[in-house]
Amino acid sequence: MQIPWQQIDPETLTNLIEMFVLREGTDYGDEEKSLEEKVEDVRRQLRSGEAVLVWSELHETVNILPANQRFDDE
Repeated sequence: MQIPWQQIDPETLTNLIEMFVLREGTDYGDEEKSLEEKVEDVRRQLRSGEAVLVWSELHETVNILPANQRFDDE
């Protein structure tokens, strides 16, 4: 189930994004980004609709996924 990010308390949203960024361990190439930069990148993707917050009833977790990824089974 998709969760509108606008309905999440700002501090909670930041915590969710930080947990996502730290869990992903993404490689940013030659130039490493700070945690704050990574969080802002994900926040920008949520605002633009490129990414969405998804609640998984099966796992009872919240995840951030690309908006074009199928998440019916989440």
